[in-house]
Amino acid sequence: MDAPLATPCNIQICEVTCDSFRIMWDITPEDSARSTHFFIDLSRKESRDPNRFKHRDVPTKLVAKAVPLPMAVRGHWFLSPRTEYCVAVQTAVRQADGDYLVSEWSQVVEFCTGDYAMEHLQQLLDKAKGSAGRLLKFSVFYRNQHPEYFDFVRGECGGLMRPALKDISGSHGSPVNGKLHGVFFSCSTEFDTGLPPKDSPYGPQRFLIPAGHLLNPNISLYFADFYCMYTAYHYVVLVLAPVGSEGDTFCRSRLPMLDLASNPFLTYTAPQRPGEEPLFCHAIDVILEVIFTEPVSLDQGHVEQIRGHHQLMSLTTANAKKDPSCKVCNISVGR
Repeated sequence: MDAPLATPCNIQICEVTCDSFRIMWDITPEDSARSTHFFIDLSRKESRDPNRFKHRDVPTKLVAKAVPLPMAVRGHWFLSPRTEYCVAVQTAVRQADGDYLVSEWSQVVEFCTGDYAMEHLQQLLDKAKGSAGRLLKFSVFYRNQHPEYFDFVRGECGGLMRPALKDISGSHGSPVNGKLHGVFFSCSTEFDTGLPPKDSPYGPQRFLIPAGHLLNPNISLYFADFYCMYTAYHYVVLVLAPVGSEGDTFCRSRLPMLDLASNPFLTYTAPQRPGEEPLFCHAIDVILEVIFTEPVSLDQGHVEQIRGHHQLMSLTTANAKKDPSCKVCNISVGR
């Protein structure tokens, strides 16, 4: 009768990305020499299945042929970015009759996957470029809010709209979600008027600021996300960060930088002749969400009442979940 396999111990997780990791554990030379398979019990921390494989059960989760450790585990079909997982391992020897001699399960180890890497964001950017459409001129960025917000800014913040933490709406793996602080603006305009939309899901008052205050040669422009919310229209998230600022430093190593004068989403064209004004354009076929990483003074623009309705809460993107089935805005890594 074969000697039992030792229980794997000292489980270690390393080289974690948004959709892969490496795992290793202490294993005796004898067990290493005769093990034919490793069984990996991997589950999300929030939905752990208490009914683990029993001793001698043929596994139904991850089965891998025994390889030198650390072993790579990867696959976007079961790993998602920024997600906490629980993992345990079992070593096994496949016997002549097809049954397995297995060790006891190891202790459970928890870990969290990472954000999208630059290469994943580049894939997302390439997809977004195909949906941007042509460019339309605009002249102001705007921010819709309730009167109480602007009263608070005037009374408690010295007239400065201070950066707030980006929520978790959009792609789960975007590096800005829950990490980057900014003041959020829109710039989309109505095709027939060239003006901001009459309606808003965010409040009945609107702060408008000349585009040149936020978009100029002293600003770095970054692509941060591309997503939809089970709708036909798509959102592109862009970051505007003053060159050399803390926001610029955060984005430079995490997000693709865009050329201010030549990109499909948001452009600044310098005056060609003395006396001319800069030209600002935005993409017409996607909805742009713009994050400015520094405080913005109300003195740089003005607040006005919107002309339409502000109860369109179905259009808000606050903490909105991305449609994981959309072929337009998903890439082949975790959603």
